[in-house]
Formats: sequence, structure tokens, C-alpha cells
Amino acid sequence: MTDDDPVAKDGDDLTARDVYAIWQIRDAVFAVEQQCDEPDVDGIDLLPTTTHLWCADANGLTSYLRTYVTEDGTRRIGRVATRKDARGRGLSSRLLRCVHDRWGAEEIRIGAQAYLEEWYGSFGYERSGDGYVEAGIPHVPMIRLGS
Repeated sequence: MTDDDPVAKDGDDLTARDVYAIWQIRDAVFAVEQQCDEPDVDGIDLLPTTTHLWCADANGLTSYLRTYVTEDGTRRIGRVATRKDARGRGLSSRLLRCVHDRWGAEEIRIGAQAYLEEWYGSFGYERSGDGYVEAGIPHVPMIRLGS
């Protein structure tokens, strides 16, 4: 597998090795680097309505995101993370495009870290409300209307 081959797996199809790799990249980015002050494990990862997408190399996951459908039927994207040594190579963009290829006809929502508002905007997301703080980090709600 190379960085050019994104993987997509539904929550109920993940292996223990997949879960470990996912939590490893999220722990490194969110807990260690960003010092998030809320738990990462939230009961969403293993649901059949959750899809995990990632790129990997010989050292593990290089970039990751998850998308899921909420109880009210809204598709959301979250937990977007790229390993420190893999940044600047367009990996998160590649994963986001995979989401849009699969679910682009649907409305998609994201709680984006505020500093990434312009980046998400380049993919058609628009701010949809007031900013807020989540896990100690400023966020903005954003929406991409289905095509």
C-alpha cells in the first residue's frame, strides 16, 4: 500500500489492528500535539454508519478521517488528522475528495478547527454558524451542500 491508495472501511468491518492504527494517529495528533482536553473515544468509531478513510506507509497511517451519519441522518466528517512527518503532501485533500466522490450528492457537515476554515472553503464548505470551542480548540461549523 502506498499513500496513493486510500483505504475505506466501515466501522463494523474494522480489525483490531485497524482500530489500533486509527487511535494511534489520532492520539499523536489530538492528544499529544494539540493537547485536546476531551476524550477521543466517543462511541462512533465502530458503528456501521461510520466510514474510516486513511492513507498509510510502512510506518503506519499517514492521514486519516472518519465520516458518519448522525441519528437525524446528517453526514458529518471529523477527526481529520495527518501524521507530522507526512504533512504538506495533500493527503487530507485526497481523503476529503474520496468522501466527496462517494457522498458528494449529500449535504455534509463538519466542525472545522477555525484555522482550517479557508482550507475547507476551498472544497466548497461554507461557515454555517458562530464559532465555538471544542476540546480546548476554536472551531467553526461548516456545511457543504449536496450537488
